[in-house]
Amino acid sequence: MATTSVIREVSRHVDSEVRIGCWLHNKRSSGKIQFLQLRDGTGYIQGVVVKSDVAEEIWETAKSLTQESSMYVTGVIREEPRSKSGYEMTVTGVEIIQLTQDYPITPKEHGVDYLMDNRHLWIRAPKQRAILTIRGEIIRAIQQFFDDRSFTLVDPPILTPSSCEGTTNLFHTKYFEEDAFLTQSGQLYMEAAAMALGKVYSFGPTFRAEKSKTRRHLIEFWMIEPEMAFVDHEESLRVQEQFVAHVVQSVVKNCRAELETLERDISKLEKIVAPFPRITYDDAIKFLQEQGFDIPWGEDFGAPHETAIAEKYETPVFITHYPTEIKAFYMKPDPNRPDVVLCADMIAPEGYGEIIGGSQRIDDPALMEERFREHELSTEAYQWYLDLRKYGSVPHSGFGLGLERTVAWICGLDHVRETIAFPRTLYRLYP
Repeated sequence: MATTSVIREVSRHVDSEVRIGCWLHNKRSSGKIQFLQLRDGTGYIQGVVVKSDVAEEIWETAKSLTQESSMYVTGVIREEPRSKSGYEMTVTGVEIIQLTQDYPITPKEHGVDYLMDNRHLWIRAPKQRAILTIRGEIIRAIQQFFDDRSFTLVDPPILTPSSCEGTTNLFHTKYFEEDAFLTQSGQLYMEAAAMALGKVYSFGPTFRAEKSKTRRHLIEFWMIEPEMAFVDHEESLRVQEQFVAHVVQSVVKNCRAELETLERDISKLEKIVAPFPRITYDDAIKFLQEQGFDIPWGEDFGAPHETAIAEKYETPVFITHYPTEIKAFYMKPDPNRPDVVLCADMIAPEGYGEIIGGSQRIDDPALMEERFREHELSTEAYQWYLDLRKYGSVPHSGFGLGLERTVAWICGLDHVRETIAFPRTLYRLYP
């Protein structure tokens, strides 16, 4: 009797007969042999149907199979060095579950809009499966990193009374009789959690109502936001670089086949080892001006600026000490130079831009109240946040990593729309 298995585990069943639930990815024939490219979500394997070795009914059933038809296939697992997986199946039986007709995504070229309209089917393609598998490994590595270092996972709310960053790019909704907004960040709530638990992190969706169509932006994206009590700016930078290096090397170790499917240059990823280089905002401005950019001190960096800086390095690079005026209200000024804050953006190499933003937070109650007034923030909505400085304030730091940009960089993708199963972009809410 055949053993039920999945493709990923066929190495355990060499020379044994197994039964696999799967779909037909593709098919070709060579006279009296049919080659079935099978997939089951865990991987791919070639099923070989030899006419002389099977009943006529099985041969005809295999012959009738169409792209993405679902079935149970029974066969003997053989080692096959020429196969990408190292194994293939000599098919002894085929049981059709559903014979698919006119599958919309064929091996021919399709336009991006067409593929996005059929995203629910496009994710079955080998490259899309590889991306989502790598995304899953990144998430696993993220959780492992923080769990191994005694961080506690805390879930901040999705519905908030106002903006964390003090911006207006918010999705508005009604919360019974009150106004509410979809969260832009869980950071403020994570600061409260850090005062209770010491080291915490959140992992969840965030929303930005920005009318942006660049390859780096999504409307809905996922953020990892750690906050750490009794941790200063310098120590936070060390955590960040160790964190990113850990994630990248976990993917290199555990997803080599997927990286090869994406034709990613793995040698570039193998170089991502902490520590990472650092430059100050002052030095970055000087460098950009020397490169011919018309950018004055006090202006924030755009994608071309970040790309120009990143081209100097093979690993991510920190840009530190941005001007106070262009950064968020909660960032702590440098005690030796109040016109800049104790912050850093981590810029990924190869033109992928900022993947982490972080800072030491203001812990002085009077200065935080002053910042609230300067930024015209609602003390009524965020009195609880001011309370954190009133009752047992301590030095603390945190940062946020954008998951989709990180996936795009590690996978070597041109656009973040492929980094999540069902992307939400400026003009897309379907499927």
